[in-house]
Amino acid sequence: MTNLATASLEHIVFLRRMEKENTYQHALIWSGPDPLPLSINYPHNYTPHPIALKAAEDLIPKIEQILSPLHNFGLNGDGTGLGKMFGILVVEDEEGKLSYLAAFSGKLDSGNHAAGFVPPVFDTLHPEQFYLDGEAEIVKVNEAILSLENSTEYLDIKAAIQSAEEQSSIEIKELKDLISTNKLTRKLSRNSGAKDEESLTSLDHQSAREHFQLKDLKRQWKERIDLLYAQKAILEEKVNALKIKRKSMSNQLQARLFDSYAFTNYLGESKSLLDLFDLQPPSGAGECAAPKLFQYAFTHGLKPIAMAEFWFGRSPSSEVRRHLLYYPACRGKCEPILGHMLQGLSVDPDPLADPEFSSALELKVLYEDDELIIINKPDNLLSVPGKEITDSVKTRVEKRYPEIEGPVVVHRLDMSTSGILLIAKNAEAHKILQKQFEDRTIQKTYLAVLDGVVETANGKINLPLRVDLDDRPRQMVCYEYGKEAVTYYQVIGIEHGKTRIRFFPHTGRTHQLRVHAAHQLGLNTPIVGDDLYGSKAGRLHLHAEKISFNHPGTNERINIHCPADF
Repeated sequence: MTNLATASLEHIVFLRRMEKENTYQHALIWSGPDPLPLSINYPHNYTPHPIALKAAEDLIPKIEQILSPLHNFGLNGDGTGLGKMFGILVVEDEEGKLSYLAAFSGKLDSGNHAAGFVPPVFDTLHPEQFYLDGEAEIVKVNEAILSLENSTEYLDIKAAIQSAEEQSSIEIKELKDLISTNKLTRKLSRNSGAKDEESLTSLDHQSAREHFQLKDLKRQWKERIDLLYAQKAILEEKVNALKIKRKSMSNQLQARLFDSYAFTNYLGESKSLLDLFDLQPPSGAGECAAPKLFQYAFTHGLKPIAMAEFWFGRSPSSEVRRHLLYYPACRGKCEPILGHMLQGLSVDPDPLADPEFSSALELKVLYEDDELIIINKPDNLLSVPGKEITDSVKTRVEKRYPEIEGPVVVHRLDMSTSGILLIAKNAEAHKILQKQFEDRTIQKTYLAVLDGVVETANGKINLPLRVDLDDRPRQMVCYEYGKEAVTYYQVIGIEHGKTRIRFFPHTGRTHQLRVHAAHQLGLNTPIVGDDLYGSKAGRLHLHAEKISFNHPGTNERINIHCPADF
């Protein structure tokens, strides 16, 4: 086994060799028909440029050769191991020479460094840094807490308390039972005719003695048990003091760690995690691939040209990640960091935030009367306004029907999903329709095309869902905190390796059908065009095709069908 001193020396030697040999820049020759992009792609919503795809294709064999011996990516089929998100950044040096950088998110089984992959923004495992020493000190406090909590003295006191409480209950109950028996005997004696004064006095004295005996027994046991609890409290006070110390040490170490992550932007300005997040930064902030790539580029005089991130290996059990598929940078941890790092650099706009993107989308009315409107929502239009995008079905309906009062939108469809959406023209109609959704008397049918072959003809998917706090609006499977999510499905047909399918949702969770289709415990086949859980390709092939409900005014059953355009 390698000792700590030897491991520390090897770590330092490795880092110095990496810097000296400059193994971080990979040669890249571009002669493709597509011109180089004039601006870097928006990291949270993009289609990889061909030059980024070329760099990724060059990197994949290197991952297999260099990293597979260092990390179990879960591709051996035995159910162990876990994949990683990888990133590439095509860069240009001062002489106009192209190359690409590579990075992995987080740490490998072997550590946070590997030949050919840029270093972390802050190396928590570097033996000359404060973090390992700080962790070691916290471990010592943890060991002291465990030592006290598992000491013979503490365990003996806990056992003595339990034994005393059990024995006190037994003795007090026995005395109470005896007193009850004697009380009944005295009552029978009185009723039998023993009425002389001396006999009555004797019976009264016996009753009083037993009363004081019970009171004295309870007092004795209370004093004994209180003494044991006092002894236990002395030891627990030491434990609590150590826990307070541990929390303080952990908070100080975390604050110092957050302050040590210094992110440099294109303008040469540097900010820490504490500067970039209004609240406490989420765990793992700064460890994703994209910040590592831009950090190395900006601190080594390299200009970013194009970026891409892809998953390599086995998917986590809770999230939807597919081997070798491309994904946008996460928002929860990366958006504040990249928002700072890309300042001064020409960046493509978020296509969904472009007003012209949704202005051409038309709202088609399928049905209308005095109580409600039923529309065919186009894909890529929000149901209600978002934080950054205001154009939505709600805002358009309110503009077109200024006389409408109340909440208007009865339910929602994902921005990428097209199809039937109910609009209430008054508060009472909204209330009645909402109640039908709550009671699940409204029936909805969705049509989708899945990017692969589903073998089963029909079935039920039951996977509880919750939001991914680090990457909203993505959802994840969570059996501990997730809400019930149930979907029934029926395969319509298979053509050219893709499955046409109908979904019948029993519940209506965010992204429910998308996750149930893509997740390995669901159909394991993402919907065509799903940029969050599959591959971005044109539109999302998911359409709210049918709805059946009771009219809020007449209670007549209404059935609406809106065919998909795919």
